[in-house]
Amino acid sequence: MVLKKLLQLFCVKKKDPKKNASASHSTVSVTANKSILDPCSSGTGTVLWVQKHESECSSSSMARIGHGTEINDYKSFNQFDVVQDFSDHHYAKKSPGKTTKDWVKAIQSDWKLLQKDLPESIYVRVYEERIDLLRAAIVGPAGTPYHDGLFFFDVCFPSEYPKCPPKVHYHSGGLRLNPNLYASGKVCLSLLNTWWGNGCEKWGKSNSTMLQVLVSIQGLVLNDKPYFNEPFYKNSANTAVGEKNSLAYNQTAFLLSCKTMLYSLWKPPKHFESLVARHFHERERVILDACSTYMSGTVVGSSVGNGTKYACDKCFADFKKSMALYTEHLRAEFAANRTRVLELKREASTEDEIVPTS
Repeated sequence: MVLKKLLQLFCVKKKDPKKNASASHSTVSVTANKSILDPCSSGTGTVLWVQKHESECSSSSMARIGHGTEINDYKSFNQFDVVQDFSDHHYAKKSPGKTTKDWVKAIQSDWKLLQKDLPESIYVRVYEERIDLLRAAIVGPAGTPYHDGLFFFDVCFPSEYPKCPPKVHYHSGGLRLNPNLYASGKVCLSLLNTWWGNGCEKWGKSNSTMLQVLVSIQGLVLNDKPYFNEPFYKNSANTAVGEKNSLAYNQTAFLLSCKTMLYSLWKPPKHFESLVARHFHERERVILDACSTYMSGTVVGSSVGNGTKYACDKCFADFKKSMALYTEHLRAEFAANRTRVLELKREASTEDEIVPTS
């Protein structure tokens, strides 16, 4: 019955295409330029197994719910979908403990909100047999050193949810590309109660949501000047030394973002294989052009045509050398990815040609 109720959430009216793609919440602003990021210092129970049920909703009135079928469907990748296999999820072996009706109701509410209001650059998969788990892919925002990257997060809802926030693990690959995203996978954010905050900056059981967490990570953590996310450096913003260090940090962040792209192409998380293939196929030229432009001296994250250049110092020389190496790796992997995309297209075309017999 739990799963049946959750699946019925998809029998809501379709998302209004005229609606603003970026969701907001009354307790926190999600626009990077108008919000204060809560920076981070550098410094047992019953497992929930839900029986499978067939949804009573007609396919015409609900969002298509696939179970890993996106691997064979290049033409579309739903922003929100229900899948089965959770074996590679970071919290797969962690039990939510003894749960309550309020816990189920809160997750139902989150599913409905995510299905209706996800920004176009965030993708979510939830699991049919483990409603306590969720996985999200976030596209790096334009104008930041994370632009065009894909960043993956595993989420679990503890038994105390929504009294306490969800637990979030970042797929870091062992890289620290942001002060708020640890190499260990820890996500440091006041909304998750993993950093200090006041009032609405902290998690609130009656007004905080999973959607708010995802949009906050995208808008407040993956921002244009992540150097100042670090509390020790926050006060140096708008100073000559601080801005110079911020430019250097953005160079490193973009290099690590490129390395993260390679990791995603080599081993995409389950249920996001076709998203990874399609995303980097569509943005291949833009990413390589950006690499070339940055090697010519354009400031990382700035508009390619605005003419903002680095000073020709040792720091930029080292960046240029590393950038040339990563560009060649990306070029080779993008070429291999084109083959994968062609395979996806052929598989989708073959399936379309199959005519069911009566």
